[in-house]
Amino acid sequence: MKPNVLTVAGSDSGGGAGIQADLKTMLALGVHGMSVVTAVTAQNSLGVQGAWELPAEAVRAQYRSVVDDIGVQAVKTGMLASAELVETVAELLAGTDAPAVVDPVGISKHGDSLLADSALDAVRTKLLPVATVATPNLDEVAQLTGVRVETEEQLREAAAAVLAYGPRWVLVKGGHLSGDAVDLLSDGTEEHWLRAPRYDNRHTHGTGCTLASAIAAQLAMGRPVPEAVAAAKEYVSGAIAAGFALGGGIGPVDHGWALRREDC
Repeated sequence: MKPNVLTVAGSDSGGGAGIQADLKTMLALGVHGMSVVTAVTAQNSLGVQGAWELPAEAVRAQYRSVVDDIGVQAVKTGMLASAELVETVAELLAGTDAPAVVDPVGISKHGDSLLADSALDAVRTKLLPVATVATPNLDEVAQLTGVRVETEEQLREAAAAVLAYGPRWVLVKGGHLSGDAVDLLSDGTEEHWLRAPRYDNRHTHGTGCTLASAIAAQLAMGRPVPEAVAAAKEYVSGAIAAGFALGGGIGPVDHGWALRREDC
């Protein structure tokens, strides 16, 4: 049987990020993807034109409906929008015996805010402590901890600052630095530096959602965290290299690149 992986995130009407990216990633990696929609966005290649969060009771009902009947081998969280939704999802994760990948989505690729300022404390005190792996980018690290990273060496400081809130592992994504795309995976004792070439491709919408979903898929298949993250990074690197133009702005990564490679 295929492992079941659940994404708890917002919908991206443009199909490049959010729930849509998560489900495409899960399909590409051979797991069964399921979803809990937390918010609906009006979104395209140019940015986010509107966002409407769902009531906490609707999020809880979706989650219980899926987990209680079908079961789940890993959960991934994305856009949670408000303190109430963050607290609701954290409570649900705490009661679920499966690894949780927390992508603490705060700002979209276009600079649009996807998390209320009032929700930041709930992310720090409720959500991060139940995460198996947290996957903040540098903007999200700064938003959550105040640590601003400008050099590769500072990734260690960023990892320590996030780990202080209680996740078992943190993957600090250094994609906004110059040079190779370098990420640091740490649990406070072990360190794993993951490097990939930086592709000259502006079409990178959905990168963070895709990486977190890929990690969750690998964990659901039973891989330990360092192996799961390394495999997910390889998949996302290929998706970025194959990213394509869509609309008038930033296009998405290509979630199906590996499927087509295997067909050749």
